Amino acid sequence: MAHKRGKKYQDAVKQVEQDKLYNLDEAVDLVKKIDFAKFDATVEIAFKLNVDTKQADQQLRGAVVLPNGTGKEQTVIVFAKGDKAKEAQAAGADFVGDDDLVGKIQDGWLDFDVAIATPDMMAQVGRLGRVLGPKGLMPNPKTGTVTMDVTKAVSDSKAGKVTYRTDRDGNVAVPVGKVSFDADKLVENLRTIANVVVSARPAAVKGTYVQHVSIASTFGPSVNVDAAAL
Repeated sequence: MAHKRGKKYQDAVKQVEQDKLYNLDEAVDLVKKIDFAKFDATVEIAFKLNVDTKQADQQLRGAVVLPNGTGKEQTVIVFAKGDKAKEAQAAGADFVGDDDLVGKIQDGWLDFDVAIATPDMMAQVGRLGRVLGPKGLMPNPKTGTVTMDVTKAVSDSKAGKVTYRTDRDGNVAVPVGKVSFDADKLVENLRTIANVVVSARPAAVKGTYVQHVSIASTFGPSVNVDAAAL
């Protein structure tokens, strides 16, 4: 059953040339112009990649600090003890703990955006896999959230670090800021994540790697971007 979109959405769609590949500057200007949300919407980029995600070596996963942040205040928790717990607190983590923090989450608390752990805590944190895994909150060495350098991990997360990973179909979607950002700041964030995704091309991929790129605001229609121009 087709989902009926509202009039504002229909008006926004009319301003997008569906078969045109926009360069990044044009695409950002258009996404800002046609956004009609009553709040400061998030802008997201989506890549369709020619990867076979059944092969472990063709799954992309990582993190990057956006030069202009995401516009979202991140609540960061750290699983650590002793000196590392003190270091996490000094770095500005919102909640720090070990078994007590694990217990709190087991009891249903999930009021945070990023979870970081020192490697020695992963045995306890592993018990939370069923809760944190599906929400994408499980600490992971590939995204820099299982580390002894908790100061860097906390400050990166506070500064606007975003994680990216391929879904089953080889798509990667990443938030890159807010509609209210200056266009050049959005473009800079978009170029940063595009460079990371392009340079993460798996060796086994044959042919065109980036098949399709689009950007959109939370409720707005997507605007196709010329991948070659990235």
